[in-house]
Amino acid sequence: MNTPTFRPLKFGVTRVTLRDGVPGTHYLRAEQDLQAFPQRLTDRLQHWAQVKPEQTFMARRAKNTDGSLGDWQHITYADAWQKARSIAQSLIHRGLSAERPVAILSENSLEHALMALGCLIAGVPYTPVSPPYSLISVDYDKLKHVLRTVTPGLVFAQDARYAKAIAATVGEDMAIVMAEGSVEGRQVSRFTELAATAVTDAVDQAMAATGPDTVVKFLFTSGSTKLPKAVINTHRMWCANQQQMAQSMPVLAEQDLVLVDWLPWNHTFGGNHNFGMIVFHGGTLYIDDGKPTPALIGETLRNLREIAPTVYFNVPTGFEAIANAMKTDDALRKTLLSRVQMFFYAGAALAQPIWDSLYESEEREVGERIVMGTGLGMTESGPFGIFVTNPFVQAGDLGVPTPGLELKLVDMDGKTEVRYRGPNITPGYWRNAEETAGAFDEEGFFKTGDAVKWIDETDVHLGLKFDGRIAEDFKLATGTFVSVGPLRGKIIAAGAPYIQDVVLTGLNMKEVGAMVFPTARVRELAGLPENAPLSDVLASAPVLAHFQKVVDDLAASSTGSANRIARLCLLSEPPTIDKGEITDKGSINQRAVLNHRADTVTALHEDRLHYILKPGK
Repeated sequence: MNTPTFRPLKFGVTRVTLRDGVPGTHYLRAEQDLQAFPQRLTDRLQHWAQVKPEQTFMARRAKNTDGSLGDWQHITYADAWQKARSIAQSLIHRGLSAERPVAILSENSLEHALMALGCLIAGVPYTPVSPPYSLISVDYDKLKHVLRTVTPGLVFAQDARYAKAIAATVGEDMAIVMAEGSVEGRQVSRFTELAATAVTDAVDQAMAATGPDTVVKFLFTSGSTKLPKAVINTHRMWCANQQQMAQSMPVLAEQDLVLVDWLPWNHTFGGNHNFGMIVFHGGTLYIDDGKPTPALIGETLRNLREIAPTVYFNVPTGFEAIANAMKTDDALRKTLLSRVQMFFYAGAALAQPIWDSLYESEEREVGERIVMGTGLGMTESGPFGIFVTNPFVQAGDLGVPTPGLELKLVDMDGKTEVRYRGPNITPGYWRNAEETAGAFDEEGFFKTGDAVKWIDETDVHLGLKFDGRIAEDFKLATGTFVSVGPLRGKIIAAGAPYIQDVVLTGLNMKEVGAMVFPTARVRELAGLPENAPLSDVLASAPVLAHFQKVVDDLAASSTGSANRIARLCLLSEPPTIDKGEITDKGSINQRAVLNHRADTVTALHEDRLHYILKPGK
């Protein structure tokens, strides 16, 4: 068999050092040292505004009067620097601070970006709030929690869609700024006024007063059984992490960086990793108003037919949609693959059929494969932490630690937890001393809750692979331990391309069960009209027959009760962000799904559901 050819990509870290600690503890770090990094991210913004003022910093399609998206609206580095300084001046006028920061209620937008940069210059932290907390939630409980936690002095909202949430949650002591629209009964300032504020020496003084320990933002965790926590992000965290990324992924600095990106800025992947990357490297970000959903993926594909990224980031559901489209979309293949040097996914497992489909399109179009990078990180690590070291990455591979980040590998309950210590790690959770104290061990390592194991125990330089979340694993009534991560990945692979995600059940029960969230493609199996309810699709004979085979095949390859799926059901109600069942990056929160669907779990194990698939039935 011929070895596949990959588009050349240099990997920054290829060797690591491993040392032993007390029994059951090991320490892993890159041989390469972390190089010097800026004191604050605003230094990089100022640099690019001086070096290439007319280059596009960011662009987004303007909305037409009928609501459709039209031509690209651009902001140059000079424009961004000037407007951000004016916004900073207005924030200084209002006396805002870490105790009274800025809350941003907006999807990714040019105004959102400028407001964030203005906060950075003024030394005023900001909190980008998950839009579903305002636009989808009915009770606004999470939005209320965010506002109670950070006590903002100013709330920025993109448009009138946020008015109802503002009216229900924003106190009279909080100023309101909007790009468009108004809130009945409340005084609202216009964003354009802030962006045109006359700048005084106070702006330079405020920026000079910021430094590595200055808090730049609060990013909220997705929350499962508990309310979301506010992760403190400092300039040191952000800048160190960007330098770590540059050393682990040299491709970022090899040419002018161009991103086409939808990942939400209230999440660390989009808001720290990608947004920060553009500022750090002086690149250009095209804001993608699409999303990997049936209703919005068309906009993403439209943008990728027009703008060729140099590096492309997405979640597995996004890459699945792109892989399917590239099979027949010549323009998409031609533009997307013309200069992209690396794909990168995070947030969930990428099923092997998706890899295979991407590789097939790539080899057909450009005669070589594009490296698919991945790794492991979290909000508390800035997020970049561990990254793959070679092009022959397989599902579940994570790789090695980025320079300057030390990993502590701790054996516990038959698993190995990975812990982090380095300049990119958060100092803790805002106004939550108890959670902060519990998050770090006695040596100051952050306890991630992620389990890992060696890709190859005979070669530590290949690094680590994912072994699930320790908190997700459980024991059956027999005392048998169920490792959720690997088994979940096995089920998704067996049911591809018709399984979006899986939640495993069976805590303190005799058998392992599975609740399956199907992909939209499951409709292809049913042979029903396109508008047929999903419940009818899942109850159709062809769909049930397909998943019966999946259950039978899994049973045939199982080795015991811990990895044998004894019962499976299909869920017609998709996971919801509002209940914390799915995070903004698209990954399933197993614990939240189990909590909110406890009745379904019980019915599955008591044989009270109408359709339960079992091996051999």
